[in-house]
Amino acid sequence: MRIFLATFLVAASTFAAAGEIDAKVEAAMTAEGRPEADIARDRNRMPLRTLQFLGLEDDMRVLELLPGGGWYTRILAPVLAENGQLYVAIGTGRVRDNIATLPGFDNIEILETEDNLRRPPGARLYVMDEFDFGVSDLDMVLTFRNVHNFGEEGRMMMHRQAFAALKSGGIYGVVDHTQRHMEPDNNENRRRIDPVLVIKEAQAAGFEFVDYSNLHYRADDELIYEVGRRSVSGNTDRFTFKFRKP
Repeated sequence: MRIFLATFLVAASTFAAAGEIDAKVEAAMTAEGRPEADIARDRNRMPLRTLQFLGLEDDMRVLELLPGGGWYTRILAPVLAENGQLYVAIGTGRVRDNIATLPGFDNIEILETEDNLRRPPGARLYVMDEFDFGVSDLDMVLTFRNVHNFGEEGRMMMHRQAFAALKSGGIYGVVDHTQRHMEPDNNENRRRIDPVLVIKEAQAAGFEFVDYSNLHYRADDELIYEVGRRSVSGNTDRFTFKFRKP
């Protein structure tokens, strides 16, 4: 009876915690002032289910890489505001100028990585110099639709630095547009990346591959068109990977 009761209490506590984090994500999604353009993408990007899969908790120290315009930043920051901490790094200009100055978003810590992110003239991919995030023992590092922007050297640098910044057991979540396995680079797949390659490179950086989700699988994306094309945009097939630092 005691064992059953203890098991029940643990399960109830876990369910309650999951309910609380879900409520916080939903509150961030429906917050007043969230841009209509962001809301319009919820159906496709499914942030609640994506963050559930990756295992986000509200007391985590989380680093978002290459936040771009801050679509996920606007969700993560309120969720982590009370009990956790959100860091952003690499390509943080728009978050710094347009989001971190807003009421309720002053808890975002922008890491000055001095990464010198740039795209050389005529190059298809971005490059960056060696850098250090300057933080450690993080619970989670996330990057959404960014890995494809770099060549092998840049990708491996990002994976290695994410590994170094995480604590043992920390989670590395990667979402990106799917490229057909082993397909040579061309103008149509330039913003896609081979998921098998991402797994191999993350493992080479020291990560364990934990799980994948088919949440963003799109059967009608034939993987042959550029992701910005009108026939594909907003409906690209994306892989969703969960890695762990041993």
